[in-house]
Amino acid sequence: MAQTVGDFLVERLHQWGVRRIFGYPGDGINGVFGALSRAGGKIEFVQARHEEMAAFMAAAHAKFTGELGVCIATSGPGASHLLTGLYDARMDHMPVLAIAGQQARTALGGHYQQELDLKSMFKDVAGAFCEQATVPAQMRHLVDRAVRVALGERKVTALILPNDLQDMPYEDPPAKHGTVHSGIGYNAPRVVPQDNDLQRAAEVLNAGKKVAILVGAGALRATDAVIAIADKLQAGAAKALLGKAVLPDALPWVTGSIGLLGTEPSDKMMRECDTLLMIGSGFPYSEFLPKEGKARGVQIDLKPDMLSLRYPMEVNLVGDAGETLAALLPLLDTKTDTGWREKIEGWTRDWWTTLEKRALTDAKPINPQRVTWELSPRLPDRVILSSDSGSCANWYARDLKMRRGMMASLSGGLASMGAAVPYAIAAKFAHPDRPVIALVGDGAMQMNNMAELITVAKYWQQWADPRWICAVFNNEDLNQVTWEQRVMEGDPKFVASQQIPNVPYHRFAESIGLTGIYVDSAEGVADAWERALQSDRPVLLEFKTDPDVPPLPPHVTLAQAKAFATTLLKGDPNEGNVIVNTAKQVLNSVLPGKHGKADDDA
Repeated sequence: MAQTVGDFLVERLHQWGVRRIFGYPGDGINGVFGALSRAGGKIEFVQARHEEMAAFMAAAHAKFTGELGVCIATSGPGASHLLTGLYDARMDHMPVLAIAGQQARTALGGHYQQELDLKSMFKDVAGAFCEQATVPAQMRHLVDRAVRVALGERKVTALILPNDLQDMPYEDPPAKHGTVHSGIGYNAPRVVPQDNDLQRAAEVLNAGKKVAILVGAGALRATDAVIAIADKLQAGAAKALLGKAVLPDALPWVTGSIGLLGTEPSDKMMRECDTLLMIGSGFPYSEFLPKEGKARGVQIDLKPDMLSLRYPMEVNLVGDAGETLAALLPLLDTKTDTGWREKIEGWTRDWWTTLEKRALTDAKPINPQRVTWELSPRLPDRVILSSDSGSCANWYARDLKMRRGMMASLSGGLASMGAAVPYAIAAKFAHPDRPVIALVGDGAMQMNNMAELITVAKYWQQWADPRWICAVFNNEDLNQVTWEQRVMEGDPKFVASQQIPNVPYHRFAESIGLTGIYVDSAEGVADAWERALQSDRPVLLEFKTDPDVPPLPPHVTLAQAKAFATTLLKGDPNEGNVIVNTAKQVLNSVLPGKHGKADDDA
């Protein structure tokens, strides 16, 4: 049998190193699926329950491996379903290739069933390279360019394949004018700034007396270099959400997360520093960085369009984080004044004490902070963590202490609901010998994550380590938005939009062959984590949490305080519990004494 266009595509992707594709079938892409079947397992196909989830899995595969992520879908709605997951990859600068089917070439333009203008549809999310094949001889350079652009530019690319073309005999491009003859291969370059720019950066950093560092995902493979720089500068370091795994939290000068989900020591450090070194981060909220003009700035990033974007930097360095820091290190003076770092370490010690008090404060029935606080010391070595967007991300950001060898990620730039479970599934396929834990709100579970538990049930027995845990915060509330309404808009909880049904998630898991655990008391949280981590199969761990525990920002602005007061004056349906829980959390920041005791009188 002659090699078809679909066969060529599969073989070419294999030559590029692709070993796994996430997706969902359909008649618009049948020719490629036939080729995958004929390829004899060269490329593993992972069947998601929905194309959006497949695209999230491709993005997560890229994050957890550094490789190209690939997703595939049929024409029409299959292709359009990919978009949210692809935007997640684009916003977080992940190399992902989307392959979509299309109707037959003879039908295009005829208002045919499932005929969408896919090239226009993908134009924004895959603008770096988005092409529709028309003849077999195009396929070689289309595949090669789609992969090379995705890897080289760390962007999303897309290939659109009419279904009649997929089954045609493949032809190499002829040796004549008007053809393209491409090849395979991409090696990432060593990207280091010019010597004079490194020297300028060193001068700024050497002059600083209070240096603050902010690390993001671009520094994930530069942990030792960041530590060496921080020690030489006697600096403290905060972590953007995508950079949570860059630095171990046992280091006393690591202040934790920054921003709305961040910590008080990170906030204080940025307010008081005189110099800011930002490494591989696109952290979006400028209000949590030093006030403009108060600190001198140096930024390192591979992407020039991310430089001097959040804060006006004095020196902008285009370069790989690890390579650039290694070149910068010998140019730095070793600071001997330890006062600034000791101040940061004091703030951080106090903050961990505050977090413990807050987490152990009573709530009805479970304080959501306690869920992550009890998990933190029980995290297995080499665990991979994911979190959904929503209030659970607050506790993920603040309470979990990262150690060396752990990995963690979420939907960063897009901050999409529904990413945690597909991220955790992709992590397990990429690293089947590592434990994986996803933290998910009940809103995201109802939106699309429950269905992906079926994907876990389908595949888990092929994983070397069966430990895969989905922890659901069941509070019957779209909680992050509820609190944003209260604190940012000054509006009470809008029950019609915010309240969601109470679903027995653990029972659904049990019904498909997984382990389900339900917890509705604070005393049961630690034991539940122990049981889940010892299970011989994946676990759905459902915690009945209190929706009225406030995810307090690192500092409350006057505008936020006024908005919250307005909310209470208007009358919130949960007003009594909101006031009590807010008082408990605030008082735990200032009152000494045993956990929760002073709070009971609040």
